[in-house]
Amino acid sequence: MAKDQTAIILESIADGVFTVDLDWRITSFNRAAELITGIGKEEALGRQCWEVFRANICERQCALRHTIETGKRIVNQSIYIVASDGNRIPVSISTAILKDEDHRIIGGVETFRDLSLVEELRKELAGRHTFFDIVSKSKEMHGLFAILEQVAQSDATVLLQGESGTGKELFARAIHSVSPRSKGPLVIVNLGALPDSLIESELFGHRAGAFTDARQDRIGRVAAAEGGTLFLDEIGDLSPHLQVRLLRVLQERTYEPLGSNKPVHADIRIVAATNKDLGALVREGSFREDLYYRVNVVKLALPPLRDRREDIPLLVDHFLRRFNRLSGKEITGISPEVLSILMAYDFPGNVRELENIVEHATVLCRGALIEGQHLPDYLQPTFPLKETGTQGPVSSKRIKWAELERGFLLQALRDNSWNRKATARELGIGRQTLWRKIKRLNIQLPKKDGRASRRRKGQEGT
Repeated sequence: MAKDQTAIILESIADGVFTVDLDWRITSFNRAAELITGIGKEEALGRQCWEVFRANICERQCALRHTIETGKRIVNQSIYIVASDGNRIPVSISTAILKDEDHRIIGGVETFRDLSLVEELRKELAGRHTFFDIVSKSKEMHGLFAILEQVAQSDATVLLQGESGTGKELFARAIHSVSPRSKGPLVIVNLGALPDSLIESELFGHRAGAFTDARQDRIGRVAAAEGGTLFLDEIGDLSPHLQVRLLRVLQERTYEPLGSNKPVHADIRIVAATNKDLGALVREGSFREDLYYRVNVVKLALPPLRDRREDIPLLVDHFLRRFNRLSGKEITGISPEVLSILMAYDFPGNVRELENIVEHATVLCRGALIEGQHLPDYLQPTFPLKETGTQGPVSSKRIKWAELERGFLLQALRDNSWNRKATARELGIGRQTLWRKIKRLNIQLPKKDGRASRRRKGQEGT
């Protein structure tokens, strides 16, 4: 192909293209490169590439240098470059070696695609799945989002019930933030972290001389929350004596500091949380029934992460962006192997555990992608291989991520009676994507799936 034809093609494509010589000086710079960077061709030619692009990988992990030195091409690596106006632009880059007619290396070529629109769409999509820092796209959680503002507008006591790590404090903050009391304080008390001997003074305060070390008056958390919201976490751990005192606050909106017999009015809204079944505690006699009904005016049950696995990729992305900002790293995502491991894991610690896993991986990851070796030890998948003819220890071998993904998909299909549409919806992927995975992983589907049985049940019910 003639040089002038090549130049015409390079000027007509939407991707930015530039070439460098072996001294890293730019030798060509097409029209799209000018538009994306805001730097003119004449200004760019002859300058070293890092002076023009100021990318986040220029100093330590230059993609073009890696390609020229190793001969390995890089395809669609996501990075940031800095435009002429100082704004960071997300781009996807690919690199290749330039050779002359005698096949000698004379430089390199890099193409880059502007991902700004993709980034904006991603942010817009994430916004649809976010409510006051609570990230989810599950139907159950969106049902909670839908009633949260209505609940917040009232002054009714709210009980948040869910396992540890499900985000009860985030819900309490959201309720406070959209309530008429949002300009007042939000005071948080973890009742499970305080000994009984301190809780009463912490909640209600004390007068000077109320006990040996009480040398001056001290207000409690109830007084500190005046005009705002008091969040009582782990209310199921409250002792019977303190349950009586809290009941009075809920019934009469009054309390007495330790060492005082003068009632004090409490203008507060109470949000309580527990990871226990308060109803069961009432039946056991360890939690007062009258307090239970006072606390349980509006109950919001938060589902565990294992029941909303479709949120895992969304949460991983959310935490990655946060830890990237804190650490100054530019990790773009997780590998398919890591995604399969996380999607198959039950997360007994729920969202808090996932956050800790992502933070751990971010600390260890030095590249653009989190891989299996960056995960905590307990997520490194192994299975035993019996050694025949020996009495030595059982050896271990790393499971391939394809095997893990196959097992996970099989379980999801079984849970949905082999209905591909329902399975794809639960996993948060398209039906065609699911079908390609089924074919690639050689999963044999039964001749009949769960749709027929559901149709029969529907007909029998009419």
